[in-house]
Amino acid sequence: MNVLLIALLALPLLGAGLTLAPLGERAVLRLGCGVTGAVLAGTIALAAWFDHATPARMQAVTDVSWIPAIGVRFHLGVDGISLPLLVLTALLTFLCAVYSTRKLPAGPGARAFTGLLLLLEVGMLATFVALDLVLFFLAFEIVLIPMYFLIARWGSGAKVPAANRFILYTLLGSAVMLLGFLLIGGQAGTFDLTQLAAAHGRGLSHTTQVTAALAILVGLAVKAPAFPLHSWLPDAHTAAPTVGSVLLAGVLLKMGTYGLVRVLLPVVPDGTATLAPYLGALAAVGIVYGSLACLALALPSPTATLLRKRFAPSESGAKGDLKRLIAYSSVGHMGFVLLGIASLTPSGVNGALFANIGHGLITGLLFFLVGAVKDRYGTADLDTLAGATGAALYGRAPRIGGLLAFAAVASLGLPGLAGFWGELLAMYGAFDPAAALSRPAFLTYLALAALGTLLTAGYLLLVVKRVCMGDPKQPGLSDVPDLQAYEAVSWTPLAALTVVAGLWPALLLGLSDPAVKHLLGGG
Repeated sequence: MNVLLIALLALPLLGAGLTLAPLGERAVLRLGCGVTGAVLAGTIALAAWFDHATPARMQAVTDVSWIPAIGVRFHLGVDGISLPLLVLTALLTFLCAVYSTRKLPAGPGARAFTGLLLLLEVGMLATFVALDLVLFFLAFEIVLIPMYFLIARWGSGAKVPAANRFILYTLLGSAVMLLGFLLIGGQAGTFDLTQLAAAHGRGLSHTTQVTAALAILVGLAVKAPAFPLHSWLPDAHTAAPTVGSVLLAGVLLKMGTYGLVRVLLPVVPDGTATLAPYLGALAAVGIVYGSLACLALALPSPTATLLRKRFAPSESGAKGDLKRLIAYSSVGHMGFVLLGIASLTPSGVNGALFANIGHGLITGLLFFLVGAVKDRYGTADLDTLAGATGAALYGRAPRIGGLLAFAAVASLGLPGLAGFWGELLAMYGAFDPAAALSRPAFLTYLALAALGTLLTAGYLLLVVKRVCMGDPKQPGLSDVPDLQAYEAVSWTPLAALTVVAGLWPALLLGLSDPAVKHLLGGG
């Protein structure tokens, strides 16, 4: 298993190198599909061989000395927390590669695009299996350059300013996070995450823990993204190509919340408990803020101008871009993840991890669908699409309209779909937080989160009404092609897994629950 885990990192790295060979455009795109498909098959094999009886134990472990001078080790492993994220990353990257064979975004060409996509996969996978703080930081940073170029070179609109904002925010956050890592490593005498988790803060003073936790929290909150460090996200999503938005929302945001669970909770527990009420407050505000921003974008322009200027300013100042709306929805949904983590309870943290996977599946599908709508109509602006009576996607392209409605109701947390369980458990964690935390404060956060669920239902149902319903014969928008074969191949797994995770939550909770209790208990 450890050889397989190393191969999962080596394959896309080798594939990225092969894109430099003199291959044609179609051959390079097929190479990307082949490599990402092999990585997906490898993660499925890893999940099949994983010992599900002991998900709290690190498995497929590789641990060798890497930089002896400062005690850094090449330490990899997977447990019940990282395994689902590993499979999700491989799946989304493969589906993006398949989609790109037929819908390559306009840009420098297939060779550079495929190479960057594979290099991005290396960093994403390595982040979820790194068990050394320095190795985690390096993997965390690898993803920034490929994503920067995917936005800046293959994006649209104000793509270069959006890419610059993305890289500046995340690099500054990473620099602060690195200071926290160095403080922990210097005080504890090791960067090894398993040793630090086993010590559970022993040997680190309370001041050290709070300082390190604050630095790490700021760095990871930028990537999460947590309010008010989220402002790079809407611009990045609006400008990014479809596959860039899918991976940005489906995987890169999860790297921040995964780091909170993997590093903060077990390594600096006292510092995390001190900062948890503030994290919970920001999470609750983010839930309401993100929902209000989405509602402002979903409402027709004459009604929403004031709200848009306050909560969702865009380049035009008046229009509601669907990609921008989904980006703001991620701020709200990831707020539930942060609220679950801030509760410091097994229920809350399990809910956060479940919401990570659910959000990756559902929002990945939403960005695919919005990208398809934009390709067909030439715009993602909701006011232009809806016109006077609605875009009537049910009548013009019923399969795409049905999938969009399905993804929307999954995103609003309909019971039986993947969006439900994570939010429910995160709110339950806020209802009964850890003993060291103020229950009245977290009940206030719970009330704000509950308000956020109502606002979420409001703006998503409004989007469905304006995009899917209406008179299909209204002038201004012509008939468009319905679901194509390559789109069905790329989107069906996400829709199917959204149903499976919603109906069988034990599939994920059975993996994460023992591992979460192990981390919270000092494992």
